[in-house]
Amino acid sequence: MDGLAIFGRDMPALRRAGRIVNALTVDVEDYFQVEALARAVPPSAWDAMPSRVEANVDRLLSLFDTNGVKATFFTLGWIAERHKAMVRRIVALGHELASHGVSHIRADRQSRDAFAADIRRSKAMLEEIGQVAVKGYRAATFSIGTANLWALDELAAAGFAYSSSIYPIAHDFYGMPMAPRRPFRANPCAVLEVPLSTVRVAGRNLPASGGGYFRLLPYALSRAAFRRVNRIENRPAIFYMHPWEIDAAQPRVAGLSAKSRFRHYLNLGRTYCRLERLLGDFAWDRMDAVFLGPRR
Repeated sequence: MDGLAIFGRDMPALRRAGRIVNALTVDVEDYFQVEALARAVPPSAWDAMPSRVEANVDRLLSLFDTNGVKATFFTLGWIAERHKAMVRRIVALGHELASHGVSHIRADRQSRDAFAADIRRSKAMLEEIGQVAVKGYRAATFSIGTANLWALDELAAAGFAYSSSIYPIAHDFYGMPMAPRRPFRANPCAVLEVPLSTVRVAGRNLPASGGGYFRLLPYALSRAAFRRVNRIENRPAIFYMHPWEIDAAQPRVAGLSAKSRFRHYLNLGRTYCRLERLLGDFAWDRMDAVFLGPRR
């Protein structure tokens, strides 16, 4: 894109049994911590909310184990402090532990100094609890973009190996449509950014990484998008989701707009079965294995 020099090239795609291996990721936050509910449930109210994250993560861990796949869990420090045994189970089962920041504060709402402090604190917290090196980071609500690309420099300085924080689409909450669609470094000192997957249709980037689109739209569209990235573009895709997206019994939060209710609650009862299909239709592994090379 104009004004952004791109450094680095794609690695050869990891393949197993002739299939490209994609990256399976989970953003570990509870149902009341999402952007769509931020006005109704401010951080000051979080400790009073009934937590459901551990049961939902355990359900995902069981599903992943049954299907023989590993994933990357981008975990909030706030969650890790309160669910240390869950974090250790994630690590013990061979999944990658990565950072989602401390308290789900958008990167584009933090000063550079505040962001630098947050990422260092989250990394230290997770490494102490999980007893593993934390190499990956994902900003809350994909909130790294044109105005705060300096965040990629700060992540490198803090010792992260990669970020997956930019979504090259247009969205009312986030997005950097003109960002590269492949892994890149914004400058030689920046961390490797692995943007969320898109497909290019009629000159526009369309989302192809799961999340709310995976719940709201028919499964066939997600499957077609992943096939296109793998077979036509010959590269791996990224899938992301949240533990609360398989929890149809979660409490309903009052005071939401119709748009927020639609985005958050639609098809919660269908997501688990769709996820089972997705795990069988494609090959999966952790972010570090797919984009950084073999685990050491």
